[in-house]
Amino acid sequence: MSTKTILAVDDEEHILELIRYNLESSGYKVVTAESGEEALEVLLRKKCDLVLLDWMLPGIDGIEVIKKIRENSKLKKLPVILLTAKNEEINKVVGLEIGADDFLTKPFGIYELLARIKAVLRRSEDSFDKPESKEEILVIDYIKINKARRTVEVDGELVELSLKEFDLLYLLAKNRGFVYSRDMLLEKVWGYDYEGETRTVDVHVSNLRKKLEKDDQNPKIIKTVRGVGYKIP
Repeated sequence: MSTKTILAVDDEEHILELIRYNLESSGYKVVTAESGEEALEVLLRKKCDLVLLDWMLPGIDGIEVIKKIRENSKLKKLPVILLTAKNEEINKVVGLEIGADDFLTKPFGIYELLARIKAVLRRSEDSFDKPESKEEILVIDYIKINKARRTVEVDGELVELSLKEFDLLYLLAKNRGFVYSRDMLLEKVWGYDYEGETRTVDVHVSNLRKKLEKDDQNPKIIKTVRGVGYKIP
């Protein structure tokens, strides 16, 4: 397995040095940037496997950087872990809605950071440099899901989903009629070692409904089972 390259973005030099030392000690290659603009320049000239991105940066902030990553056809699947001193629930929701793959609040422990990196990289492996397997296509009403190509069509039009949005949709679609609790979805989509909150699931379901449903306020595809969780009937 090739060594993974991680881009660490923070405007505090001592934090970058701490991250670099610990990640390199754990076998990763590390490149750094001290601003959002510099981070985007690095990504355009160097292949990275994951970005550790501080929210509060000089110039364009972390949220704007994520937006630009998701808008770039070559970078849009790149996993991003958002680092921030912000601890309010609303900020976590904003970060996830914009397209962050995970969220870590400062101050954080190095072992926790390493665990999150390992989990996010493991989840993203299927979207990088792997030959397509035999196509498996699931059709639900006007929605077509192609597992091998990781594409979703709504009424014949391609819809862009994040890595975890696709995994969540596929899991529910593959097991139609089965009701998954939020904890079960966290475990199966985000991984056994994910320590996030069940609100993460709600945010991703909300995003999926906005992209897939004819009327996201009256969803027909992804149904809420009150007091339990979600299913695709």
